Amino acid sequence: MAEDLITTTGIAGHGASRLPSVDIDSFNIELKDDDGFLGDRASKGAFREILDRWRKPLSKSGEDPFGDEPSDEISKKVLDEILVGEDVEASAIVHSAIEEFARELAYVTRRFLRTKAWAKTERIVVGGGFRESRLGELAIARTEIMLKSEDFKVDMVPIRFHPDDAGLIGTLHLAPSWIFEAHDSILAVDIGGTNIRCGVVETNWKKANDLSKAAVWKSELWRHADDEPTREGAVKRLVKMLKGLIAEAEEEGFRLAPFIGVSCPGVINEDGSIEKGAQNLPGNWESSKFNLPASLIEGIPSIGDHDTAVVMHNDGVAQGLAEVPFMQDVERWGVLTIGTGLGNARFTNRRNGKDAKKEDSKDKDEKKAKKSKDSKD
Repeated sequence: MAEDLITTTGIAGHGASRLPSVDIDSFNIELKDDDGFLGDRASKGAFREILDRWRKPLSKSGEDPFGDEPSDEISKKVLDEILVGEDVEASAIVHSAIEEFARELAYVTRRFLRTKAWAKTERIVVGGGFRESRLGELAIARTEIMLKSEDFKVDMVPIRFHPDDAGLIGTLHLAPSWIFEAHDSILAVDIGGTNIRCGVVETNWKKANDLSKAAVWKSELWRHADDEPTREGAVKRLVKMLKGLIAEAEEEGFRLAPFIGVSCPGVINEDGSIEKGAQNLPGNWESSKFNLPASLIEGIPSIGDHDTAVVMHNDGVAQGLAEVPFMQDVERWGVLTIGTGLGNARFTNRRNGKDAKKEDSKDKDEKKAKKSKDSKD
């Protein structure tokens, strides 16, 4: 399958709309209604606000099963346990919050599906931290049922990889084909509004050359929101993290590629600058004077015996790309990532070489037959 999926030999551009395996029809769309950005209605913060509203009637009478604990501090693990626990009232509150959140997610998804870029979408993968819970999975399933009851013919499925790994693994699909022939791993970076995660991603090309068996060998997390660094300080820390991973990978015997895939919030320009959407990152990342890929190359000019190449794309796109091997039974599909906001991207699978030749041949035969018929007429 890999021969079909990965066909380019050059390095993709930052924020590219055409990649080896897919065309990116849109990403980071910011839809609005009268209340503001639609993504705010289906974020993890929105779920916590909904949960809080369902708690209020009981809080007034002193019967709130959660006591005085703020809704945004109750862990997903605790909420998952409550769903199947013996406290029926607490479970009912969580189920009610899931149902209301699913209605919001269905509303937002309908709006996406009605845009030109998302027309004829067959499947939507849901990623982000919210998906990493039973309550998230229930909300996704309930949303799908709501949409299908309204005759939207679209499947909604949770992302397969752990949300922490998906953004790293997805950057493999930004890499050129020679990476997989000569190396067994790459460096990947997933930048978020709260955390920066770096990792060494194994391609596992020999096990599955469609990259379906790719895995994060080792990763390192830095919660930059706690340290509030400057932009320059954040880049310096990131470079240090990557250098540490390079040393560990080399010691372990990995054939690390001279390539770094970067997943980052916002609209990514072709030159590697960020046009908008990076407001939650430390410092001004949208400045025309700042270029993260260039800064990484300056900090890590080579990996092994080769010059370092860096490709950066939107974080929602990167999470979606992790699903490429599993989306080959559909043509048009998208991803929604539920986190601080609602990341989004829409993909169309590229035809492989054999299919393209068959279709071109079919077109030629049809044109020839039509021309013959016209001449007879």
